[in-house]
Amino acid sequence: MEVVRFSFNVMGDAIRQPDDLSADEKVLMARARNFNSSNNGGSVAGGKQECEPRQQDNSLHSSLGVPRVEDKFTSISDVSSGRGLIESSTNSSRARKHEEKEPLGSWKVKCSKKDQNTLLNFKRGVIDPSGMLASWSVEQDCCQWKGIVRDSITGRVTGLSLPCSTHLSPYTEKEDKSHCLTGEIHPSLLQLEFLNYLNLSHNDFKAIQFDSVSLPWSCGDSSNSNLQYLDLSYNNDLHIENLHWLSCFSSLKYLQLSAIDLHRETSWLQSLTMLPKLSELYLKSCHLGKIYPSLEYANFTSLKVLDLSRNGFNSEFPKWLFNLSCDISKIDLHTNLLQGQIPQGQALLNLRNLKFLRLTENKLKGLIPDWLGQLENPQELFLDHNLFSGPIPTVLGNLSSLITLDLSSNHLNGSVPDTLWQLSNLETLVIGCNFLTGVVSERNFVKLQNLKQLYLGSPSLTLDFNSQWIPPFQLVSITLQYLGGKFPAWIYTQRSLVYLTICHSSISFKSQDKFWNFAAQLELFHLSHNQIEGNLSDVVLQSRIIYVSSNKLRGGLPQISPNVTVFRMDNNSLSGPISPLLCPKINGKWNLMYLDISHNLLSGELPDCWMNWKSLVHVYMRYNNLTGKIPLSMSSLSNLKSLDLHNNNLFGGIPGSLKNCQKLQILDLGENKFSGNIPNWIRHSMKVLRLRSNQFSGRIPQEICQLSSLIVLDFADNRISGPMPNCLHDIRALVFKNASQQFLGFPVENTTYTFIYTLALPSKGQQRNYQSNQEFMRVIDLSQNNLSGLIPLEIFTLAALQSLNLSQNQLIGEIPEDIGNLKQLESLDLSNNHLFGEIPQSISIMSFLGVLNLSFNNFSGQIPTGTQLQSFDALSFIGNLELCGAPLTKNCTEEKNSNSAKLKAKNEDDSGFLSWLYIGLEVGFPTGFLGVCYVLYFGKTWWHASLWRS
Repeated sequence: MEVVRFSFNVMGDAIRQPDDLSADEKVLMARARNFNSSNNGGSVAGGKQECEPRQQDNSLHSSLGVPRVEDKFTSISDVSSGRGLIESSTNSSRARKHEEKEPLGSWKVKCSKKDQNTLLNFKRGVIDPSGMLASWSVEQDCCQWKGIVRDSITGRVTGLSLPCSTHLSPYTEKEDKSHCLTGEIHPSLLQLEFLNYLNLSHNDFKAIQFDSVSLPWSCGDSSNSNLQYLDLSYNNDLHIENLHWLSCFSSLKYLQLSAIDLHRETSWLQSLTMLPKLSELYLKSCHLGKIYPSLEYANFTSLKVLDLSRNGFNSEFPKWLFNLSCDISKIDLHTNLLQGQIPQGQALLNLRNLKFLRLTENKLKGLIPDWLGQLENPQELFLDHNLFSGPIPTVLGNLSSLITLDLSSNHLNGSVPDTLWQLSNLETLVIGCNFLTGVVSERNFVKLQNLKQLYLGSPSLTLDFNSQWIPPFQLVSITLQYLGGKFPAWIYTQRSLVYLTICHSSISFKSQDKFWNFAAQLELFHLSHNQIEGNLSDVVLQSRIIYVSSNKLRGGLPQISPNVTVFRMDNNSLSGPISPLLCPKINGKWNLMYLDISHNLLSGELPDCWMNWKSLVHVYMRYNNLTGKIPLSMSSLSNLKSLDLHNNNLFGGIPGSLKNCQKLQILDLGENKFSGNIPNWIRHSMKVLRLRSNQFSGRIPQEICQLSSLIVLDFADNRISGPMPNCLHDIRALVFKNASQQFLGFPVENTTYTFIYTLALPSKGQQRNYQSNQEFMRVIDLSQNNLSGLIPLEIFTLAALQSLNLSQNQLIGEIPEDIGNLKQLESLDLSNNHLFGEIPQSISIMSFLGVLNLSFNNFSGQIPTGTQLQSFDALSFIGNLELCGAPLTKNCTEEKNSNSAKLKAKNEDDSGFLSWLYIGLEVGFPTGFLGVCYVLYFGKTWWHASLWRS
């Protein structure tokens, strides 16, 4: 069973984001270690073997099966239990019991010297920052080394288990792996002849040399064919060129390579079908890209579990999946781009024993196939977030063993079939966000006594519950949409409720106090996009996650308890100062990480008591009436990653103390009255720097170029002067498309909730809200300033740039042909400057360019021909008097003829002048010559006369 949880975007929409299945791996890890126990002389391959009697060493066991953020699912290999998340801890316990099994006897057999040398060779290529391998030394027998499992009779190493325990911190974007093993996995490791279990998962290895070229042994004569369990998953920076080397391990039954980059492997399916005993295959998030949709047959003879989720397969549904020669029980293809329809009728023969099917978040369309209703013993079925249409098949009511059914976020229509309400084993029913019709009332839930999670709601589906109804179930999670009338009274009977979501509804509260008192028991309540009114200024909210956006709340801000982690009350009509919320009279350790009170009517100054909220990661207070300066105490927010104060009335400079916020990635101070120079201390972690529409002056500091992760640089509409920096090519995120991690959301610790940041950026001439689960536009906007000089040539090396706006400045010079290097550019605005020369031909091949404005400059010549530039309006080129050609009405041929006529007339004028010059010369030459002779003759007489008189 999957616990239905949600991530929320800033617009208030609930987006279901299912967890990633991997709890099954924990049980299988323990079980896999016993695969070969009957073939090793009575040894227990999974047990910790001792050199001599001593107390059981649990160091190995404590490092195994560590739950991660996504490891919150049932064991699919033991799905008959049907307990789902409720038993996830039991599964982990069961795994530990396998691992802690007592050895059969206590033999004083030393570890094999050959195996010990092989392991030391492996250690030499490993960087071990936390001393995980500190016990690996020649002074100790290798049976005492951490992570080693050996045979008690032969002394040969049979297992190596060194997974790293990691977690996703709310203060970082990635798992913390600073303590994990890193370096290179040496191929000699797989020369351990009796190794049947290898687990190096969740470490930080950077390289591996397991390929058919570098393997030092012949696969046909391989000495380690015992390997049955291999887990290298979640070494996120590990790249493997191909999987051909796996053919050396013909006994392999369990293979886990999730989150390893395999994008260069073009024949992964062929390589894996060479493993005849392969039972469980996990290749989640491997960037495979190709799923061979037209292949009719794949020779998996033993496969039970197949996980190919999160790979971006952009193709039709694969045919070979329905022609497997094995009885597969689990298929997970969620979060890909699979298209088309699921084949009808032909799949039942090979998928009859399917117990788990997840096709979430694809682009599958058409009818839901009827053969799903003929599965023999299904337990979990996820078809949500696709494009399925038509009615919900009545035959799904035949699936009496079903525990989880998720059909949400499709285009399904018609009424909910009566057979669906007969599935008495259902624990999770999720059918919301469709186009269902009809009425759902308490009568539909008579047989659903085991229900734990419920998600209902479509615009035309009426939810009509009797106010006196007491349900036969106790829910953990409720999501209801498009409710009308009063708040459903039956919800108050749910004593086990943890998560409550009611959105896109017109409900009203009969008793506000009753609801807020009831909400104190909830870990999360989400009440966005409703018509809820009321004044909460005297209410104290205690839930860990509070999300009451887009309602009609008024009055002052409520108070919160130290338990609150997320507080969102944006898009309401709240008024008054912020200080009652942020400067409480009670003392305590506050845990607030996410604060969003944007789009309200809040006023007054920012309070100077931020030192009480050092846990804050994200602060959003945009679109209010706040005034004053940024207080100095804000510098105490050492965990702050995003600060958004745009569209207020704040003034003053950006205080230098903010440089203490060393994790700051987003700073949006736009649309205020800030002044002074742009600071030169901006943190190198910055990704979004938006200071537009203020009163900043001075020059752009060269230090801006040191922000290598910057993707948005917006200083538009200020008073900035001087030349543009000539070092912008040092901003790597604008040069290389994948140079900057783009995730800017907020994962809530210990949950699967993610709150998503949105940013208004120009896209093709319009403002567009980009969410952090999307790829942001890479933008430079320096328009409406007093910048002067040439446009630096370096700016034309920013190959990842998508929007460039330098309009309304004092820039001069020509546009170089190098502008064609900006192949990703979608919007270019250089209007209202003093640029001159011809428009370079290379602009015409910028295929993504959707907005172009070169108006009101001094460009000349013909506009380059090509469908790209001629598709723009003439307004893109007006105000350039010497410019001609389409789309302008000024014809370059006429212009050329006109110029030729002028030149001819000029030449004629010049010709007449020369003619008269020649005539003058003809007449004047003899006269001039005689005159010279006369002067010489008479001058000589005069010279002699003068000399005589002297």
